[in-house]
Amino acid sequence: MHDPSSPVEWTEDGLPRSRLYDDVYFSSQDGLAESRAVFLAGCGLPDAWAGRRRFTVGELGFGSGLNIAALLTLWKQTSAPDARLALFSVEAHPMSAADARRALGRWPEIAEAAQALTDAWPSGARGFHRLELPAFRASLDLAILEVGAALEAWDGAADAWLLDGFAPAANPDMWRQEVLDRVAARSAPGARAATFTVAGAVRRGLTQAGFAVDKQPGFGRKRERLEARLPGEAVIVDAPASVAVIGAGIAGCCLAAALTRRGVRVLLVDEAGIGAGASGNPAALVTPRLDAGLGPVAALFAQAFRHAVDLYDAIPDAVLARGALQLAVGERDPGRFAKIAASDLFAPDELALLDAAAASARLGEPAGPALAMAQARVVEPAVLLPALAGAAEPVQARVERLERTAAGWRLLDAAGGEIALADAVILAAGTDSARLAPDLSLRPVRGQASWAEGAHETPAVAFGGYAIPTRAGLLFGATHDRDREDRDPANEDDSRNLATLAKGLPALAASLAGRPLSSRASIRATTTDHLPLAGAVGDDGLFVLSGLGSRGFCLAPLLAEHLAARLAGAPSPLPRDLARLVEPERFAAGASIQAT
Repeated sequence: MHDPSSPVEWTEDGLPRSRLYDDVYFSSQDGLAESRAVFLAGCGLPDAWAGRRRFTVGELGFGSGLNIAALLTLWKQTSAPDARLALFSVEAHPMSAADARRALGRWPEIAEAAQALTDAWPSGARGFHRLELPAFRASLDLAILEVGAALEAWDGAADAWLLDGFAPAANPDMWRQEVLDRVAARSAPGARAATFTVAGAVRRGLTQAGFAVDKQPGFGRKRERLEARLPGEAVIVDAPASVAVIGAGIAGCCLAAALTRRGVRVLLVDEAGIGAGASGNPAALVTPRLDAGLGPVAALFAQAFRHAVDLYDAIPDAVLARGALQLAVGERDPGRFAKIAASDLFAPDELALLDAAAASARLGEPAGPALAMAQARVVEPAVLLPALAGAAEPVQARVERLERTAAGWRLLDAAGGEIALADAVILAAGTDSARLAPDLSLRPVRGQASWAEGAHETPAVAFGGYAIPTRAGLLFGATHDRDREDRDPANEDDSRNLATLAKGLPALAASLAGRPLSSRASIRATTTDHLPLAGAVGDDGLFVLSGLGSRGFCLAPLLAEHLAARLAGAPSPLPRDLARLVEPERFAAGASIQAT
């Protein structure tokens, strides 16, 4: 059945055509041959990446993903075994994964890449989507945005550009001078560009943007195509060979995963070992912060949330439950929920407003309206964290001081002995990070969670507190006490958790009366503006990932990718405006450290 919301219509001979632009997605003669001749050969590939450990390709017009699938196939066949490919593409009107599978299924020689792409195919939510393609040593940042906004937001520098928007006559906005100028601004010296069109406006636009432009023989019925090149030679920035990550909670383990994927040796340093701090509860609820302002902060949490869900779903046995309800606790909440659910920051099927009757049916007890979050996850840290830590080298020690030397960063113990030596250091130890970088704006918040063993049918639910399934029972809580750092569990805090649970789910709370409870207290790190810290501390190889508050399992995967990209000289998955939200320098011009 035809989907009227789809941008694709299918011709009688089974080819996809844009319903919005009345133009074909690829040549009817042989789209794959066209892609190879016009775009890959037109950018000098694979010769251009010979001997390179990192290469970046940008594309305007993602369409069916054909160019990217062809490129991934060529990369896997010809690149060095330790090389990584960074891809960036723009698509304002994405087709569905099903349509993409149908379109790409014509060419069995790119079947592996097509399968990887369509398996990771993003939702239609507005913004940046990071698609990890580990079998190809590649990642793709797909911007579902208008082209000008996407280029303005991307922080990469492409070595090659595939300019494959619909024809200039059908889609003139894709080819306007402002867009071509931004392509040049987001290019490395010596970058090459290729396109199927030789329209005069495009030739003049590329020339004005600084490219040297040449006509070349075209593909199929097209007599000519364009190749273009910027002057200069690419400057290769090497990633640090080794990074010490201090802290082995969700932030540190996500950093370990992101860095080891890039071939960096990671020393994962923690006094008590993996998951001993705030990330060590029996279960964790992964939801976005619900911000009805729908501005940059809302976009940050929406992007981080979908990235976290994609990562956790790929780890065997890490997900305990899917979906959650956010109960309305104030009379304004249903309106807020409806506004967020209707926004384009989430795909249409990801959030749904439930009336009181529907929410009550889900919960098995009376409740008010609720927001159903289909993509919410409950994860098991005991499975998740070791899987993320992966090939990192564990170092169980307490770091008292950092010392910057010509050989790198020395991590020192209380006696001045060297624990480790690394080219760069990332502080990911919650509030304990401030011992080593005192100017960091971090505040402690003590939280105690409680849990009971035994079967419970209640789905994951949040209501000011939360109740979520564990492997063996039900976890609920948690207290929220600012500026407290005591870690011993307290009976009165279990009572507070039960009282909070009774306000949201009274029948569930009553069923726990008199039951033995276990509990755990930990310290979360927050900032004064309630946004995380992810960036450089000074300019000499010290970084921080902290201040995640109670959203660590939502925020850490994306922010770890952002930091790993910064260290490796690769494009960040974060748009520029969102990266500015998390930079530590928003609090101070510089930061000092305890050093000898």
